[in-house]
Amino acid sequence: MGLLSFLKEKFSKKKTENIESYSEGMAKSRHNFSTKLNTLSKKYKKVNQEYFEELEEILIESDVGVKFALKVIDEVLEESKAKRITDSEEINEILIDHMFNQYMEKGEQVVDVRFVENGPTVLLVVGVNGVGKTTTIAKLAKRYLDRKKSVLLVAADTFRAGATEQLQIWADRLNIEIVKGEYNSDPSSVAYEGMSKAKRDNVDLVIVDVAGRLQSKQYLMDELSKMKRVISKVIPNAPHETFLIIDATTGQNGVVQAKAFAEVTDLTGVVITKMDGTSKGGIILAIRDELGVPVRFIGLGEKMEDLKEFDLESYIYGLCVEK
Repeated sequence: MGLLSFLKEKFSKKKTENIESYSEGMAKSRHNFSTKLNTLSKKYKKVNQEYFEELEEILIESDVGVKFALKVIDEVLEESKAKRITDSEEINEILIDHMFNQYMEKGEQVVDVRFVENGPTVLLVVGVNGVGKTTTIAKLAKRYLDRKKSVLLVAADTFRAGATEQLQIWADRLNIEIVKGEYNSDPSSVAYEGMSKAKRDNVDLVIVDVAGRLQSKQYLMDELSKMKRVISKVIPNAPHETFLIIDATTGQNGVVQAKAFAEVTDLTGVVITKMDGTSKGGIILAIRDELGVPVRFIGLGEKMEDLKEFDLESYIYGLCVEK
């Protein structure tokens, strides 16, 4: 039994809230990808070279990336020849299997924030303007508040107009404390103050909003390096996590951003926002393929509870199975 058949059987027996969220949040991507696959299967009952060329186009148009698409198609072609499979629907099942395997083979499947045993856990959050960084920070804070963790916000994105004010609004709504500095003040000094307070107050989780300007990679690298040195002086081995926020609607530009950030800092995870707003949900596979960094959370809507732990099975199901 292929993965797709397995998932159909699994989720037909028990529809969870999580799978419903994925199905609803990925409706646009599913319509784009699944509909094209089904149309292709009807067009070619038995596969040929043209079938694989069109299959490759469908993958690329879904933003999985050219390199990923070529690699997966080669694997599917090789397996179909070895097993002498010519039925198009069987080929599609094999395709889904290889998409899943490619993600799994890239390394660990961590999702949740990894909390340290002693002292505050420090999470840096980076990303360019407009990707939903501030809102994602708020959603992460709410997630761990609901789990009875104490949370402190640190507004170290001091160069973006309104960034501190936006984070302050969320801090007020969530009734949690925030450490902030003046506009254009040194981000590292704000981070130092935040770490000192977190240690003093024995906070469970510190979420640091970091500037994400990519105009100068060297400047960003220097800024992040300085901030990490300052943080680790107060809290040894911190920061413990560094999440990059990527807007799914930016397509391959989001992959370019991810690669640029990966060059200047050690990313431990990626959060994909606005998945419900794109018809090209393959960006998750592209980022995983390019960076090897696990997707930790996925945004499937605007509500606080719409930030979900990334679940590969639910993602594949949401992308491939029409409701």
